[in-house]
Amino acid sequence: MERSGSNTLGASLARLQHSAGITGTRSAKCSTHGDYIATVLRDDQLSGCPACSFERQAQQEAAERSEQQRQAVAARLERQLGQALIPLRFKGKTFENYRAVTPAQRVALDTCRAYAENFPEAKAAGRCLMLLGHVGNGKTHLAAAIAARVVEQHRCNVLYTTVSRVCQQVKSSYGKEATQSEREALEIFRAPELLILDEVGASYGTDFERMVMFEVVNARYEEMKPTIVISNLFAQGLANALGDRTVDRLREGDGVVVLFNWVSARRELPDE
Repeated sequence: MERSGSNTLGASLARLQHSAGITGTRSAKCSTHGDYIATVLRDDQLSGCPACSFERQAQQEAAERSEQQRQAVAARLERQLGQALIPLRFKGKTFENYRAVTPAQRVALDTCRAYAENFPEAKAAGRCLMLLGHVGNGKTHLAAAIAARVVEQHRCNVLYTTVSRVCQQVKSSYGKEATQSEREALEIFRAPELLILDEVGASYGTDFERMVMFEVVNARYEEMKPTIVISNLFAQGLANALGDRTVDRLREGDGVVVLFNWVSARRELPDE
């Protein structure tokens, strides 16, 4: 009875192999792995080396894992860039597409690029950057380029905002219907590894505005966190808008000032 069962199983296996086009086995040799037993197919073709097949499968799986990791990194970077709140108009602004023709423009570009590429050093020193000067000269363009490079190259979190938004956030913490305290509102701007403050001095600097800016800049200064300030003002105007104490905090740790003092590209456009 046992022999009969074995014969039946063998016959079933033979039929299965035949239906799959397998006619037998034969010794074969792989140039890489040496001798192996090959399966002979109906057209007298031999199956490939199983060791080679295993290696190809392992390589394919490794490539798939690498692609999955690449996509995960790209998705994380996309989330971080989205969380940076860079305005839509300035997304995609890079150092490469910044128009630098004059020596002053090239200095601005090179200084901002160096700040971004060496951001770990700036971060360790709490070194701030001030982009000051005429409207329309690409200050926000370069700040957005710095943000993208810092996120992509150094995996640091960045937040872009304006002075008016900071003040509105703090004001919203006052009153009975407030959903957060003043401390929690300020924490939003203290937390990022790099904060970009735009439109500094765009409106007349009130005592409240100067107080809020000092609280933000000073909190970051105490924790050695870099801040980038963007303003259409120059040094004295910036001091008037922010107050001397705040500007002193920005300058400490070898704070960098970049002057955009050439004629605005927007003003050079002919009237239509």
